[in-house]
Amino acid sequence: MIPASNLFKIPNSFVFRDFFLLQDSPWQWLPKIQEALHSYQFQGKSLPKNIPKSAEIHGEVYLHPSVKIMGHCYIEGPAYVGAGTQIRPGAFIRGNVIIGEKCVIGNASEYKNCLLLNQVETPHYNYIGDSILGNNVHLGAGVILANLRLDRKNITFKLPNGKVQTGLRKMGAIIGDYAEVGCHSVLQPGTILGAHSTVMTTTTFGGYLPESHIVMYPRATKPIIVAK
Repeated sequence: MIPASNLFKIPNSFVFRDFFLLQDSPWQWLPKIQEALHSYQFQGKSLPKNIPKSAEIHGEVYLHPSVKIMGHCYIEGPAYVGAGTQIRPGAFIRGNVIIGEKCVIGNASEYKNCLLLNQVETPHYNYIGDSILGNNVHLGAGVILANLRLDRKNITFKLPNGKVQTGLRKMGAIIGDYAEVGCHSVLQPGTILGAHSTVMTTTTFGGYLPESHIVMYPRATKPIIVAK
């Protein structure tokens, strides 16, 4: 078992901290996203001023007054977006999404059933489905967090001490604080990246990457994993 405390620190300002316990396994957090949003009192909270006419917002959505929203984005609730976050043109938020403070929600990027803690940067052409991203995580342009196996079977985590059956049909990536994923990389369903780890550009990776390690695919056919 890997406790969530090995991957994340919960910001003091995080509204839903009571739902996401550090002693739990991080994959146990995924069903908590919907539960946390259903507990939130959306009624009576106004949206920021000066929302572009081309932006569409539907359902139960909270946007902090300091959120900057650009044109042609689509937000479907339930969704919560924290202070100082940017929502760039063409972003698609599909529901059951919690986004923390000072995040970048990228142009032509899609978000579904996911939790982003503070200062997460997903700026360009990303897919983030059924995933958890820790504080200060950065995804390069075109990074995809795949969340469904081709055979449609439930997701299994492959950890150093064995396999863990999640019981979930859809599960993307769990990415620890300060981890980086390079441009045009793909993380396979059920991937865990430790805090401060790095997946290099144009790499396809699945499984478990320990804290402060780098994975890359050179010209050779096998991946290389090294300590930082």
